[in-house]
Amino acid sequence: MKISSNFDSGNIEVLSLDHSSDIRLAIRKDTNSDFLQWFHFRLQGVKGIRCTLNITNAGETSYPDGWATYKACASYDRDNWFRVPTHFDGKNLQLKFTPEYDSVFIAYFAPYSWERHLDLISYAQESPLCSVSDIGETVEGRDINLVTFGEPDTAKKNVWIIARQHPGESMAEWFMEGLINKLSDPHDAVVKKLLQKAVFYLVPNMNPDGSIHGNLRSNFAGANLNREWQDPSLEKSPEVFYVRKKMEETGVDIFLDIHGDESIPYNFLSCCEGIPGYSEKMAALEAAFLKKWITVNPEMQDVHGYTKDKAGEANLTIGSNWVGHRFNCLSATVELPFIDNLNFPNELEGWSPDRSVQLGTSVVVPILSVLDQL
Repeated sequence: MKISSNFDSGNIEVLSLDHSSDIRLAIRKDTNSDFLQWFHFRLQGVKGIRCTLNITNAGETSYPDGWATYKACASYDRDNWFRVPTHFDGKNLQLKFTPEYDSVFIAYFAPYSWERHLDLISYAQESPLCSVSDIGETVEGRDINLVTFGEPDTAKKNVWIIARQHPGESMAEWFMEGLINKLSDPHDAVVKKLLQKAVFYLVPNMNPDGSIHGNLRSNFAGANLNREWQDPSLEKSPEVFYVRKKMEETGVDIFLDIHGDESIPYNFLSCCEGIPGYSEKMAALEAAFLKKWITVNPEMQDVHGYTKDKAGEANLTIGSNWVGHRFNCLSATVELPFIDNLNFPNELEGWSPDRSVQLGTSVVVPILSVLDQL
């Protein structure tokens, strides 16, 4: 029996591996940070053996409330992920199952690897509608990839969509894969209409360093990128610095920041109603956008979500708030669940990569529906 995590996005510490009925583990903290929640490891040599895995520091993680109805993800081939029985007692997260093969991968959510990211970028650039560029480097010197769909024109609107400011929220890049697949199709009528009116600027992974290191929420320097937008620096948060710089060049008419929420088992929007200068026009655009999205994909909903900010009390270090305030535009954080969408529960997979992809594909219709109102 063996447990390893020395691979892309791997994260676990082995405390005890003496017996399959009491495997004891702990989640490692993010690099240069106290955040912890993401785990991803490989368990070997247990085919047909009943295993009990205990993550002993689950109660000390950044979002312990997220474990209440959570089920861990597992895969034998790293393509197809399923949920395994999981119980949280307030301190210990316990997984119990009998692997069908000698090797099984276990993760907080289905990972989106850096290799898959590079494949996605390579796929996108082959579309006649797309160009790919690098707008800067991360703390560790990795490329910050910008995927652009459409020909820039002063008469067009500028749509910015970014994902994985928090690297452990891998469902966000699955969402981006769906969106990029959709926009890459030159024969799609919705895409044709969109690109007549708008240019899309996409950053599928804002935090490559944190993704590779198996972090939940921070980059390699320990920065929470979604609290860096008011004053990013090249030393601490170059990822935000370079994206902000490019936004100033292009302008922004719509901004979506794709995330995952640890506790709320629904998809939802968090808008920028608390920013200075928030207007009735902004509120109407948000309402129209969300209503259309719910119509075309009922996986989105408007009942469950975060408490709305009071007027003038928005945190402007957060991406969607800063962008909405700076560019006076439709701006929102899109939250996908780690657990499931309880409006359409799936016992076997919970919220999954495929459902994230489908949600990403569907966002083009509500974007198109509001372009003429901007």
